[in-house]
Amino acid sequence: MTRSHWLLSQCGYPEPMGAGLNLPEGPRAPRAWQSLGWQKRPIPYLERCRSKYGKAFTLRLLGIDPFVMMSRPEDVKAIFTAPPEVLHPGEGAAILLPVVGPNSILLLDEERHMTQRKLMLPAFHGEKMEALRGLVTEVASSEVESWTTGSPVPLHPYMQGLTMEVILRAVFGLEQGERLERLRYLLGRMLRFGMSPIALIPQAYRLGRLHPDLADFNEVRAETDAEIQALVDERRAGGEDRDDVLSMLLQAHHEDGSPMSDEELRDELMTLLVAGHETTATELSWAFERLVRNPDALSRLVADVDAGGEEYVTATIRETLRRRPVLTIAGPRRVMSEIEIGGRTYGPGCHVVANIYLVHHDPEIYPDPYSFRPERFLENEPGTYTWIPFGGGRRRCLGASFATLEMDIVLRAVLSRMEVRAGNDGILEAHRRRSITVVPGDGAQAVLTARAERPAPTPA
Repeated sequence: MTRSHWLLSQCGYPEPMGAGLNLPEGPRAPRAWQSLGWQKRPIPYLERCRSKYGKAFTLRLLGIDPFVMMSRPEDVKAIFTAPPEVLHPGEGAAILLPVVGPNSILLLDEERHMTQRKLMLPAFHGEKMEALRGLVTEVASSEVESWTTGSPVPLHPYMQGLTMEVILRAVFGLEQGERLERLRYLLGRMLRFGMSPIALIPQAYRLGRLHPDLADFNEVRAETDAEIQALVDERRAGGEDRDDVLSMLLQAHHEDGSPMSDEELRDELMTLLVAGHETTATELSWAFERLVRNPDALSRLVADVDAGGEEYVTATIRETLRRRPVLTIAGPRRVMSEIEIGGRTYGPGCHVVANIYLVHHDPEIYPDPYSFRPERFLENEPGTYTWIPFGGGRRRCLGASFATLEMDIVLRAVLSRMEVRAGNDGILEAHRRRSITVVPGDGAQAVLTARAERPAPTPA
């Protein structure tokens, strides 16, 4: 065992497996070097690996079984449709455990996952999401009106503030007041920890007293849990009929008639925060980063927004999610028993991974894949196994419809009020790793200018 593996094992990691397995070829560099490439320059690293090894290759990273990256649609289909007892996605999401908790739908497998998914699914039905449209529109309009105009600013912090407000209002059901301010502060601190490098070690939070960031996180998590518990207790006692997601989860019942436990509610609320705040904020930032560098697409989008149209707005959202997916991979699936994918048999000791970025940038699937062309989604609907920003199969993101609804509303709120242009002379912004997400390297720099005259808003 190397010193790096020993250190990881002290935080609860097992020694990585994979030796002796018949895995696809991949980089032969030491695990530490591969991990550095994967963390520091994920997109160029993936591109180089595909160029050298093809559409299925193996990465060996520190502290975890090998990742077999796959980007052929037929391989993606095999991963997404595999029986739940054969592949375990929950184990691949372990780095989120300190924030989301052990009952999170992201971390559960097999029957426990399906049971929890059934409980949560009604809250994300299309009609339920549409009922929140007015609230999201109100939040977006208020936030955009407060933004700085006339000088270059990074849009990512603005989008983070906006999506946090949406989560607090639409998911937690909070109105303006002391509790909303308190939770905004506490949740912001928790998420900042979740984006730090040390958070990539799932079990490291147990060593809190040995590291100041971890000690601070444990303290903040306890305060946050207390605030959420107080909110849940008030809602249980009040019995109000509300449209927010928390109220819907309080009405959910297991098959035996029992309600979700306090622990389940806490963990799923934190899951919705993690999955629905940073990811949507980042995707909106990428949308503007792409649009200001593609003026024809931006002009056509503004015209569609002014006319109250839907088609080009939807196409722009889909193309943003294709061209700049905030997650480079769908949740890694740990192989629990033998499965054949692409003519090769995989057994325990590795993960099979649908690589979102490489699927979306395959010229055999998307001609001219590095161009930002919303028109491609006017011509064709997204494919089930070729457009996978939300994953797929029984693990497809529950909040996908809410995320696209929010993106639609925010694009309209910004473009109906502001003219937007590049804030750094149009220089391309590199990808930068932020925990499991990939964000614009300069925060999506842009100059916002209030529109002198804007048309009366037209309902979508």
